[in-house]
Amino acid sequence: MFRDMRRKKQLLSREETIEILKTATSGVLGVAGDDNYPYTVPVSYAFKDGKLFIHTAKQGHKIDSIKRNDKVTFCVIEKDEVVQKTFTTHFRSISIFGRARILADDSERRYALECLVEKYSPDYIKEGQQEIKKDWDRVCLIEVKIEHMTGKAAIEIVNGKK
Repeated sequence: MFRDMRRKKQLLSREETIEILKTATSGVLGVAGDDNYPYTVPVSYAFKDGKLFIHTAKQGHKIDSIKRNDKVTFCVIEKDEVVQKTFTTHFRSISIFGRARILADDSERRYALECLVEKYSPDYIKEGQQEIKKDWDRVCLIEVKIEHMTGKAAIEIVNGKK
């Protein structure tokens, strides 16, 4: 169903790919937007238990799109160093295909928010709990169940020349 990566020598291991997902601070969510135009938006996210968790407003373009079509893409660019003299970039990135759903169950919503607090404010867990309580009625949580994921790096990185 999903294509194999063409440049297999540049494929990152599953472990490397997951490490990038755990440490990167933002990604780009892609949905089938209005009139089937692709719509992409940068988001903060947490990765845990093989899923992505994204917080957002309760209304908007991405929410409307997910309600119409749950198939999404997600991309993270962890490294992107331009090398002028060789007309290339040294990069590491991830591409994901998955299914999104808007979380309605309170325990699932709380878990997603706790994952986000743990990722972005690990030194402020107690304060994060207070923030969750304060914003509970205003926040929407999206879970993306990953169906296919690949990580890729510039050949120079793979070969250890960078």
